Amino acid sequence: MTDNLIELRNLAVHFETDEGTVKSVNGVDLDIKKGRTLGIVGESGCGKSVTSQALLRIVPRPGNVTGEILLYEQDGKPLEKPIDLVKLASNGNEIRKIRGGTIAMIFQEPMKAFSPLHTIGNQITEGIMLHNEPDPTKAKNIAIETLREVGMANPERRIDEYPHQLSGGMRQRAMIAMALSCNPSLLIADEPTTALDVTVQAQVLKMINDLKRSRDGTVVFITHDLGVIAEMADDVAVMYLGKVVEYANVDTIFHGARHPYTLSLLKSIPSMVDDSASKTKLFTIEGTVPYAMNLPPGCGFYSRCPFGEDGVCNVKDIEYTERTQNHFVRCIHADRLGRLRNESE
Repeated sequence: MTDNLIELRNLAVHFETDEGTVKSVNGVDLDIKKGRTLGIVGESGCGKSVTSQALLRIVPRPGNVTGEILLYEQDGKPLEKPIDLVKLASNGNEIRKIRGGTIAMIFQEPMKAFSPLHTIGNQITEGIMLHNEPDPTKAKNIAIETLREVGMANPERRIDEYPHQLSGGMRQRAMIAMALSCNPSLLIADEPTTALDVTVQAQVLKMINDLKRSRDGTVVFITHDLGVIAEMADDVAVMYLGKVVEYANVDTIFHGARHPYTLSLLKSIPSMVDDSASKTKLFTIEGTVPYAMNLPPGCGFYSRCPFGEDGVCNVKDIEYTERTQNHFVRCIHADRLGRLRNESE
C-alpha cells in the first residue's frame, strides 16, 4: 500500500518542430503524496506547466508524452492496480472520467480558460453532470453551493453571468469552484494568483489552503514565487530545464538546500528584516534558462552555476540521487554545498 496518489517516472514531453526537438520536460521523477501539497517552483520555461498538462493529458500538439504517470486512486477509492495515464488515449473515455473528476486544474488565466460564449454556471454544471450528477437542476444547485463555498458573493445571481461580467478575483473564484465542483482527489493550481492584486492573492491562497484542509485533498501548486511556496507547500520540487534538480520537504528546501540553483533562488528573495538590504543590489541569477532544444551534455545549470567545473559538470547527465532521507538532489557538489552551508550557519 502506497501513500502516493500519483507517481511520475521518467516523464518526458517533447515537441517535434521543423528546427528540432524541444525537450520541455526531460525525465521527471516525482511522488505526489496523498493529503499533502506539492509545490513546483522554477523560472519561466523550466517545464512546470507542461508537467501539469501531462498529468491531465492536455499537452498541445505536436507534444509527445512518454514515461509513466501512475494513478493509485480514483473516485476516492484505492485502485487494485495503478492506471498509467500515459497509456490512455488523450481523447478517450477513460481519461475523460479522470480529467475533471479525479484530477482537476485551476488554470493560470481564467479569462482564457473560460469560454466567453457561455455563463460560468453552464461551464461549471457541465462538469458536474458529466462526473457526478446528471440532473440539470441538482447540478446547478451543487454549482451554486460550490460558488458559495469559495466566497462568491450572491452566487444565485453570479451563476448566470458571463466571464467578462466578473472581476479578476471573481473569475478566479469561479475557476476554483469549477475545479472543486466534482470533489477531485488531486487539485492542480497553475500560478492561480498571477493576474490578481496583492490583497486578492492572499484571499485566494488562504481559500485554497482552507479548502484543502476541509476536503482532505491533495494539491500540486505551481509557482515561481518562493514566498508562496513557504506558505502553501508541504513538499517542494525545484525544476530547471525540464528536470527536477532538488526535491524535499519545505523546511529542508529553505534551511538545507544543496543544489546551486535552489540556493540562488533563495538568495534572490528580498529581505524585509535586514536594514542593510535596502542599500545593496538584489541578487540575480546571471543568464537565462537555455532554450530546450539541442541541449549540450551535462548539467543544464552549468553555464550559470558558480560551482560548475569544466570537464566534470558538462560531460554527462548528472544523476538524481537521495542525499538524505526523502531529499533528492541532481548535483555532484551537493555534499560539498551542504557542508559549506552548515559552516556558514
